[in-house]
Amino acid sequence: MQLNTVIFDMDGLLIDSEPCWQEAGMETLLQFNVTLTPVQYHHTTGLRTREWLDYWFTHFGIDKATIPAAEAALHKNVIGKILTNAAPLPGVHEALEYFTAKQFHIGLATSSPLSLVHVVVDKLKIGNYFETVASAEHLPYGKPHPQVYMDCIRALNANPLQCLAFEDSFNGLIAAKAARMKCVSIPVPDQSHLPKWGAADLKLNSLLEFNDDHLAALRGEPRVRRPKAHN
Repeated sequence: MQLNTVIFDMDGLLIDSEPCWQEAGMETLLQFNVTLTPVQYHHTTGLRTREWLDYWFTHFGIDKATIPAAEAALHKNVIGKILTNAAPLPGVHEALEYFTAKQFHIGLATSSPLSLVHVVVDKLKIGNYFETVASAEHLPYGKPHPQVYMDCIRALNANPLQCLAFEDSFNGLIAAKAARMKCVSIPVPDQSHLPKWGAADLKLNSLLEFNDDHLAALRGEPRVRRPKAHN
């Protein structure tokens, strides 16, 4: 089927907010005398805050009665950090303009709460590109469950087999594939070498790299042949 719809993740894909999330998360756990290694942290990237806290509170035997307060404090902390420090990642506006020119329907599907979505969209001035925004904030399950993508697809009145997702996290990649979408992964550099990214339909280093050849390949079309330059 012809691809005609694209759905973007947000944190770590459109905005360099993962360092803010990591810092805020580490600060939260430090209050309980817990420090995560980078490998441990990346293992849970893409989860909703409450699921992230539940996972590590279970792992370290922390009293889960404190999760609601920890979640509220973490969200407040990360919003402040993103407002102050986070920058758009390379190729955000170029990718959105590219798919707009191709007359794709464009959506946003994120595990983050809508309060943070509004902050990021306003900060990057990209709200006009999205026909719909779906958040897993109040869903029974977040990524890697596909529901947030399924909700976004439904709101766009699209067929999942005609949808392309862009994701930076493995949990997000699983969610996109479970929703029966094509998926382009753009993992952080220190995770890019891992074989798990082979589950994606395409792996890139940044949104800037995406081009007509990639789109043709994802559509199952013959590769575009460009004339050779003559000296």
